[in-house]
Amino acid sequence: MQVGGAVPTSSLELIATSSLATKLVLAVLAIFSAVSWFLIFAKLWQFRRIRAAGEAFFHAVARASRLEEAQHAIASLAPSPYTRLCQEGITFFSELVPGGLAAEPSAGGSLTATQLEALRMVLETQVDAEHDQLGRYIPWLATFGSVSPLLGLLGTVLGVMDAFIGIAVGGAGNLSAVAPGVAEALVTTVVGLAVAIPAVIAYNIVVARQNFVAAELEGFARELIVTMAREGRV
Repeated sequence: MQVGGAVPTSSLELIATSSLATKLVLAVLAIFSAVSWFLIFAKLWQFRRIRAAGEAFFHAVARASRLEEAQHAIASLAPSPYTRLCQEGITFFSELVPGGLAAEPSAGGSLTATQLEALRMVLETQVDAEHDQLGRYIPWLATFGSVSPLLGLLGTVLGVMDAFIGIAVGGAGNLSAVAPGVAEALVTTVVGLAVAIPAVIAYNIVVARQNFVAAELEGFARELIVTMAREGRV
């Protein structure tokens, strides 16, 4: 409280002369901001790598005329949600059919209706697992985006209360006595919004990319079964 004291002339001076409660709120918001930006860059970098891996995967699969060729083509690719899904489907098929993809469909190398349904369930489970893996730490961005403004508002309320107490104690009620305390109280609201806005924007972006990758995986799972049917394996 600056009642009867020097009036701050900048935002830094306002923070430096703020109350303990305001500094604590600002410290927590600073931690939220640091963690939030770390998650933003980490998730954007992760999805950028996944996008590149997806392009390489679909390019390799598109050049293969049969599933057996696709299996060999993706073996040299870096691990990604796409390669793991494909390998999971082919591995499960190989467990059900002796000889795996090398077996001729006419020689018993095909799935029954029950086995086909089991394969669908395995692929759906893998898609869900990849979706959950992609969503790791994303809820923290939503948490920072929703909690930061409330924390800033808490700091504002505490600051206003402190300002009015200081005015009552000092016996000063003019604008020059009230303004510094109110300005100090509003600092936490501004900082809270500054933390929340990037977190909310990043959350919407990464969730959209997460859902996009999951949709691609679901599409490939269906395409894998269609390809098996085209080759007479189901």
